[in-house]
Amino acid sequence: MNPYYAPENLKRIPELVQLAPQTATSFLNFEKDVYHATDAVPLKTKELIAIAVAHLTGCPYCIDVHVKKYKELGGTREEMLEAILVAASTRAGAILSHATHALNSFDDGSQKKPDGSEPTGPDCFC
Repeated sequence: MNPYYAPENLKRIPELVQLAPQTATSFLNFEKDVYHATDAVPLKTKELIAIAVAHLTGCPYCIDVHVKKYKELGGTREEMLEAILVAASTRAGAILSHATHALNSFDDGSQKKPDGSEPTGPDCFC
């Protein structure tokens, strides 16, 4: 059995581009511009940011690609791990701060909508 996240899967990206060429081209141009159109943030730093974000999104393809690019640009394992830990800490902090919404909802205790009517289905589709 092939691994779920096999690097060979990326060879199928051209198929995806063919299915939605205009949108795919727009995305690929956007990505190119983000990394190369301006240099206010050095490319090495952009790759380090990408590594941290890839860990938040959980994309093994992005982790692999951006780690390799970062290493080629002189990035170190220590810098990389520190960035990943910063991302983890920031994500954990966001979860904790968003827990205030859970407290507010719990303490509100109301099952009614703001207009006073009873809920008829889910209001959240996330």
